[in-house]
Amino acid sequence: MATDCPLLVWMLSLNRDVLTEEYDKCFHLVQDCVPHARLPYQPTSIDSFRQLICHMLPLLMMRHRRISRAKWKDCVTSNGKHWIEQSPDDMPPEKFLQSMIGYHLAYDNSLCGMVMTQGRQRQVINIGLGIKQISVEPKGVSVAAYAESFAHKLTPLEMTFLSPELGDEVVLRRLSILLSLKAAYIKAVGQSTAFDWSRLEFNIPSESARGDDHPLQGWEFRVFKAQLGVQRMGGVMLEESYQCACAFFRGTKESKFIWHDNAKDLEAWVQFINIDQMVKVIPKLRA
Repeated sequence: MATDCPLLVWMLSLNRDVLTEEYDKCFHLVQDCVPHARLPYQPTSIDSFRQLICHMLPLLMMRHRRISRAKWKDCVTSNGKHWIEQSPDDMPPEKFLQSMIGYHLAYDNSLCGMVMTQGRQRQVINIGLGIKQISVEPKGVSVAAYAESFAHKLTPLEMTFLSPELGDEVVLRRLSILLSLKAAYIKAVGQSTAFDWSRLEFNIPSESARGDDHPLQGWEFRVFKAQLGVQRMGGVMLEESYQCACAFFRGTKESKFIWHDNAKDLEAWVQFINIDQMVKVIPKLRA
């Protein structure tokens, strides 16, 4: 069982617009140090930059562990689950087996993230992260219409949690929780984006989850919120809220939901950084 594998999360805020020079630095770093990414050069695409930043997060995490890039390799399962294998040199066999790092990358709008854990390979790969901005899209659409647009991804029970009488703020937050939990689980098991989300059901009041009408057992779901201050063109500062969820298979008898409602809860396992901090350390990430 993976009961002793700690979860750690890195969150990077795209807190301002990016310069072409900064994009180029990130692109060349990923091209050289993350060869499996194979991203096209698109300096005017914000989505391209988000993907670059996500692929840089494992480099940053390993740098913090003082492990040079030459001393580890990125591995992947047949269904796309990534883990990092460190060099076995100067490491006892048992420690080597426990040194595998499973991780998953995700992003939405101004927030890029990575969740990771360490242990044996089979323990660490079933890990996923879901990020959902708590806002309607496109801007100006009603919350009720926005929630209805996701009906195909939700079950009839889940739709009852989004009754308009609850008010826009509650409906939007609950919708974001449901979608981030589903995204985290789907990625944790290595399913594609074409997966039918309505096959999953999260009963938030009873803190239980089902897949194809069977209980999801042995999972840990962590739910938390991230608040960002983002500066956009013209110097306008915007406040953005994101709902985040981690899914990790621990192999316990029951599944467990952990709710983090304040910033202090997150300090021990969630690290927040911004573009400036990431760009500043690019030369060190090559080492």
